[in-house]
Amino acid sequence: MKTILLTGGTDGIGKLTAVKLAGEGHKVLVHGRDRQKLKNTVSEIQNSTENKVIIGHICDLSDFNNVRVLIKQLSEEFPKIDVIINNAGVFKSHISKNKDNLDIRFAVNYFAPYLLTNGLFPLLAKSNSPRIINLSSAAQSSVSIEALAGKEPLSASNAYAQSKLALTMWSFYLAKKLTHLNVIAVNPGSLLDTKMVHEAYGQYWSSAEKGANIVFDLAVLTKYDRSSGKYFDNDIGDFSHAHKDAYDAEKIDKLVSETNRIIGA
Repeated sequence: MKTILLTGGTDGIGKLTAVKLAGEGHKVLVHGRDRQKLKNTVSEIQNSTENKVIIGHICDLSDFNNVRVLIKQLSEEFPKIDVIINNAGVFKSHISKNKDNLDIRFAVNYFAPYLLTNGLFPLLAKSNSPRIINLSSAAQSSVSIEALAGKEPLSASNAYAQSKLALTMWSFYLAKKLTHLNVIAVNPGSLLDTKMVHEAYGQYWSSAEKGANIVFDLAVLTKYDRSSGKYFDNDIGDFSHAHKDAYDAEKIDKLVSETNRIIGA
């Protein structure tokens, strides 16, 4: 049984993945933003899978102080974490910026996973086979450092694409820097049947199950033990190449340096 932290577990791909993991007997730490929705989701998963080690954790990922509180709680409650699935994401939002004046897409899709995962390195280090699964996207666009810092306005779609490339670039950075970790970035599939996709595009191409299936596989199957530093494109069903900037060492170093400066890491 693995201890698996899954962000954004009350909807869409995240919820479906949580159900699959719970069904296999894993201890699943389900993150959500809405307290009642999270409580209902945990109960639903426990009842449907008969797995009682499903534990909810509340956090507003756009608030970095909230993220730091979550890190502290998890560090006090659990001796180790085997897998972190950074699934939570935002595209359209009624809030354009967070409290730190950063674009909400960058805050939730990139900065929060960065901060959360870095804060949980000590728990991952206790695992015999630690993995980090970062949910990227087919939508990837070159990161503007000015936009990253909240100094350049972007459209929702551009900010989303930049945040997903930033997450992918950081995934590759981590894989090179910390060779004991298995870090995989994944595009779970384009236009899957999720709330976020409906809000953004009003249509979908494939079921959300398609995304949940690959996220589950990448998180726990031994066949992916040696896949660190790779990008899985579920639109083609195989490992593939991410945006060219994800292989540019100079741009990656600049991104990580600016990220640390912005969040005070």
